[in-house]
Amino acid sequence: MGEPLKIAIAGLGTVGGGVIKALMAQTAGIKARAGRGLVVVGMSARDPSKARDFKLVNFTADPLALVKGDADVVVELIGGEDGIARKLIESALDHGKHVVTANKALLATHGKALAERAEKHNLQLKFEAAVAGGIPIVQTLREGLIAYDVQAVKGILNGTCNYILTEMEASGAPFADVLKDAQGLGYAEADPTLDIGGGDTAHKLALLSSLAFGVAPDLSSMTVEGIEHITPADIHFASEFGFRIKLLGVARRTSSGIDQKVHPAMVRIRSPLANVDGAANGVLVDAGQAGPFFFSGRGAGEAPTASAVIADLVEIARGTYTPVFGRPASSLTALKPASVDAAPSPWYLRFEVLDLPGVLAEIAGHLSQSGVSIESMIQRGRHHGAPVAIVMITHETAQSAVERALKAISASDKVRSRPCMIPMEAA
Repeated sequence: MGEPLKIAIAGLGTVGGGVIKALMAQTAGIKARAGRGLVVVGMSARDPSKARDFKLVNFTADPLALVKGDADVVVELIGGEDGIARKLIESALDHGKHVVTANKALLATHGKALAERAEKHNLQLKFEAAVAGGIPIVQTLREGLIAYDVQAVKGILNGTCNYILTEMEASGAPFADVLKDAQGLGYAEADPTLDIGGGDTAHKLALLSSLAFGVAPDLSSMTVEGIEHITPADIHFASEFGFRIKLLGVARRTSSGIDQKVHPAMVRIRSPLANVDGAANGVLVDAGQAGPFFFSGRGAGEAPTASAVIADLVEIARGTYTPVFGRPASSLTALKPASVDAAPSPWYLRFEVLDLPGVLAEIAGHLSQSGVSIESMIQRGRHHGAPVAIVMITHETAQSAVERALKAISASDKVRSRPCMIPMEAA
């Protein structure tokens, strides 16, 4: 066996600590797989006095100082799309050191430039831990499914949102109450905006799109919608129609370009994605003639994310070289976004209206004028003149047609709140 791979780790939080503990606990097994030892020669974090269940080694408060040592690899676990994390990765590559990172926000924003920098120096920049925790989806798309063109990637990529939707379904409680409980249990951040608003999923989807379709990561052409407006009523009605609501990141080829969306979607109860519960993640890949592939597992947490980091370190220790996004960075093309109507689908529509004569006819009229055809409907009356829900499932329809109809319907004085529209994904 050769000389040990020397590692410097910046960021000693949940993941960083997990990496160090796993390296200590599984030393012999990891060495056997890597063909040489993996040894930590430097560490950096903001607070050196914080109690930790491992020994600090060559600690420095300045992460940039790590690149001046003798480490072969710098592991960046600081986070943030710019600032010190970006400076550290750039400096490490410029100093001839490989990089492993879990930083999806940084790669989604600066991925192509960083890939070019790494490949210019013939260095590895690996990020298995940046998407779906312990699920090896990055390596699968980068190296495994290359014989046939990937047609689509659909994923539950944020455990916080999946946990909230699962608990809303189980308890019937409203979104705000379940979010508060999730924060108390540590499943949601004190400021959960990035998770519940879809931003975290968007970062991960941008990386999956790049790996699947050979495009530079691109957030600018992605439509992003979170789960804040989903109600227990929507979840209940979805169940009546044989569906569950999941926050999906969807990227697919269309005749007009790449369609990238993050949105709540209705998925059939019998589908694999519908049965991903709690804080788990799941990814469905349509690899054309190679068939569909489904992956699920823990998408966050110490053990699965640390495992993904170590998998990248082992690949570097073996001397395996692969382009950052599966092909030379110079060959990554600009993403051509698909038109809004490139992927028509059936839609779930919910209207809160006054239970008055003619209201259903008025809604149906606007839908008909926009070319929206109804497949099925649920209406339950309450007291005359009181608010009531009207729920419809449309036939396959272009998004712009549905939006046009809902704009007209929203103007009615009989409609009490903004109509809800949720696409139905064939997953």
